[in-house]
Amino acid sequence: AAVILAGAVAASGIGYETYQQGARWLTVLLGPATVALGVPLYQQMHHIRALWRPILCTLPLAASLAAVYAVGIAWLMDAPLSILASLAPKSVTAPIAMGIAEQLGGSVALTLGGLLITGVLASVFVDWGAKWMKISDDRMVGFALGLNGHAIGTARAFEISPTAGAFASLGMGLTGVFTALFLPFVFPF
Repeated sequence: AAVILAGAVAASGIGYETYQQGARWLTVLLGPATVALGVPLYQQMHHIRALWRPILCTLPLAASLAAVYAVGIAWLMDAPLSILASLAPKSVTAPIAMGIAEQLGGSVALTLGGLLITGVLASVFVDWGAKWMKISDDRMVGFALGLNGHAIGTARAFEISPTAGAFASLGMGLTGVFTALFLPFVFPF
């Protein structure tokens, strides 16, 4: 994902500073949009309370795997530590991922590119994946989209249903908190 974005930016002749300035307004707007997701969470609180055990069991495993497989593939390709640090938070919402990438010594621009591609891929393939795994529960699909697809996946989940959107919001928020607390202590793996 990062290689594709870097190649596209390099091929277009756009400098890093120009790219970052163009993407900055999107990043600024993501913070308030994330806070607004609390309303659907409140409306689905009865479902969330009923499923707190599976949620707490799934979250650490899924959030850890999201970071480990991206970093693992790049590590196998002998990517430098700065690239690994940029890819590690790729499944976390942008405001949190930017802070994590900076703290780990990664490139914020590369992280944002990875976020974009991850979110789009999660949103595009969710229907196929749910059908293949025979998952029809909107809560599960939404939580998976929030865990893996952050804000883009959450927007896609709201297209499925309000319940899927609420669980995607929960997944996105919890993944952000877990990754922000966990990743700086274990990086580099």
